[in-house]
Amino acid sequence: MKTIIFVGSNKSGSSRDALKAAARLGFFTVLLTDREIYLENRLDFPEVHQMVLTELTNYNLLKACIRGIQEQGKKIEAILSFIDPYVHVAAKLSKELNLSKVTPEPLEKMEDKVMTRELLKGLPVSPYFETYKKEDSLEIFIAQQKSYFPLIVKTPISTGSKDVLLVEDEKQLTKCINSFVDKGSDEILVEEYLVGPQYLIEACVYDGKVQIIAVLEQDIKLFERFIVTGYTLLADMDKDFHNKIYETVCSILERFNMDNGSCHIEMRLVNNEWKLIEINPRISGGAMNRIIEIAYGFNLVEETIKIFLGQEPNFERKYKKFVYAQYLTIDSTGTLIKVTGRKRVSRLPGVEEVFIKPKKGKLLHPPLSMGDRYGYILASSANKEKAISIAKEAAKEIRFYIEPI
Repeated sequence: MKTIIFVGSNKSGSSRDALKAAARLGFFTVLLTDREIYLENRLDFPEVHQMVLTELTNYNLLKACIRGIQEQGKKIEAILSFIDPYVHVAAKLSKELNLSKVTPEPLEKMEDKVMTRELLKGLPVSPYFETYKKEDSLEIFIAQQKSYFPLIVKTPISTGSKDVLLVEDEKQLTKCINSFVDKGSDEILVEEYLVGPQYLIEACVYDGKVQIIAVLEQDIKLFERFIVTGYTLLADMDKDFHNKIYETVCSILERFNMDNGSCHIEMRLVNNEWKLIEINPRISGGAMNRIIEIAYGFNLVEETIKIFLGQEPNFERKYKKFVYAQYLTIDSTGTLIKVTGRKRVSRLPGVEEVFIKPKKGKLLHPPLSMGDRYGYILASSANKEKAISIAKEAAKEIRFYIEPI
């Protein structure tokens, strides 16, 4: 029985889409998870044929689980993960079983923000950065940053805007570093705060050939953290603009020695020069897979699975549409009573999908990470501004009723 094992998954978004894609491709799907609630609600995952509760952070335990699956007579074709920090772990397990052409080393470097910065040092895409280690003199380190404010401070393994803070002076930087150290961080990354429009680039590599899958403009709002509230997939781009992105992405991936795999890269255009915000060794989460599918007619996670199986992916665009994703957040804290407007909005011309994440009774709050976005509206059009307008107007019709606490 041809089997694909997934190390971890979220309940929705790109990682869940990957489970569905594997089942659709005819594979027996096994999900290794550390979330007991998934087993308690087993029927919520019809595309998962076998679910195993285990500690995802224990590598030897994962190996034991995989041996057990093999002993059941299942032929493992791939071990995958579409969520941090298990992308490189899955690739490492695959390498031990000689399953995949995707090597774990580039993925592991991408998952670590400090390793990424050190690797890309000297490239034009690399901004100013420094690292603080717990044993360093904080007073000396702070003094060295005086001329660089404002700064972004983050931990090496921060994801989804968690543990990513903007500081504007020495007092804030001191407080921020001490807070991260108190939480157990031994190393802290300090970066130049970049000003300019931000873009997300989805890219794949197969047999050393880099392909830009999609380029999206990001709308970013500063709550307590920087949260992306909207994405515009650019169906058409100026040729020079696209070529410069391609050259920059190739220069980055060359440093990582990535011959096969997928990633998403966030960059800002600063004074007409691309600067790297971060890179992650997987498709972006949330609605990204659906955004690309609506825009171009192919399923990116399905094609990514093919890369891990050693098969050539097909990124041929069946059509081209501008797509805008408007994410939904709230500005107060309370228990969800109900959500209205979903059915009405889903019938509006141009609206492709309406997704509401939380269920009744869930405690909601203003976003502290990307995971605190509570839904999205996807709209498409042949015109960029029209797609944006449809989604934004539709979002006004969705209302979260909460009971304050």
